[in-house]
Amino acid sequence: MSNSRPTVRPQHRSLGQAAPTTSVDNALWLLELIGERQALRVAEAADLLGVARSTAHRLLTALRRRGFVMQDRPNGAYRPGPALVEIGLAAVSRIDIRRVARPVLEELREQTQETASLAVLEGTTIRFVDCAESPRSVRVGNRTGVVRAAHASAVGKAILAGLSAAEIDRRYPHEELPPATTGAALTSRTALKAELAEIRNQGYALNWEESVDGVCAVAAALRDTVGQPLAGLGVAAPSSRMGDIEAIRDFAAHVLRGAEMVHERLRSPH
Repeated sequence: MSNSRPTVRPQHRSLGQAAPTTSVDNALWLLELIGERQALRVAEAADLLGVARSTAHRLLTALRRRGFVMQDRPNGAYRPGPALVEIGLAAVSRIDIRRVARPVLEELREQTQETASLAVLEGTTIRFVDCAESPRSVRVGNRTGVVRAAHASAVGKAILAGLSAAEIDRRYPHEELPPATTGAALTSRTALKAELAEIRNQGYALNWEESVDGVCAVAAALRDTVGQPLAGLGVAAPSSRMGDIEAIRDFAAHVLRGAEMVHERLRSPH
C-alpha cells in the first residue's frame, strides 16, 4: 500500500483529442485512489480530481450507497467498502495462496532456521494453512490445520491490524476478549486496538507466549489486490532459544521481505 500522492492524472486527461472527463471517469479514478491509499477525505478527493468539493462529495456518496466505499464514522475518511473488497477477493479467489507462498515459506525457514507459517483469518480465530518446519531438533512443530485465537497470535494480530475500526468492533462486540490458552494474551478490546495501532506503525506483529507457552513469533499481513488483509506470514520459535522479545523481533525484516515476495507473486502468478 502506498501513501504517496499520485502525480499523474489518468491518461485520457492528457490527450488533446480525448473525450471530456465524465462522472464515470471520476468515480473510477476515485476507486483507484481509495484502493491505493486505503483512506481518502473529500477535500483530498476534490484536489486530486480537480473538481469542487461538492462534486467529490456527491461522487463518494454515490459510491457509498453502492457499497464500494464506507466510512468508519460520519465525516470520516472514505475507505474500501464491501463491494470493492468482494471484487478484489474475486480476483484472487482462483489463486491458491498456499502455492504462491510455499517457496517464500521455505526461504524464510532457510534464512531463520525456524518454523515459517501461513495462516488465514476465520472470524476471531486464525487457521494455519501451510508450514515449513524448522530443521532444528528443538523447534516449533508443523501447525498446519491448527486454530488459534487471532488476538493471541502474531499472524492473527498482523491480519487484524489491516481491518477497519468498524470491522474490529463487529468481530469483537464486547470489551472482554474471548479467552486464550495462556495468561499472557490480551484480555480487552481497548488493549487490542492499542496494539493494532502499533502494528500498523511498525508493519509487523509480535507474540511472546500469548497463544502457546514456550512459543514466540513475528508476522506480517499479506494483502489482496485492493489492500485488504488476505493472510498472515510468520516465523515462530521456542522462546527459550530466543531469550527475549528483541531476538524474535530481529526476524521482522525477513518476514517483511517475505511478505513483499508473496505480493510480487500474487501480482504476477505463475
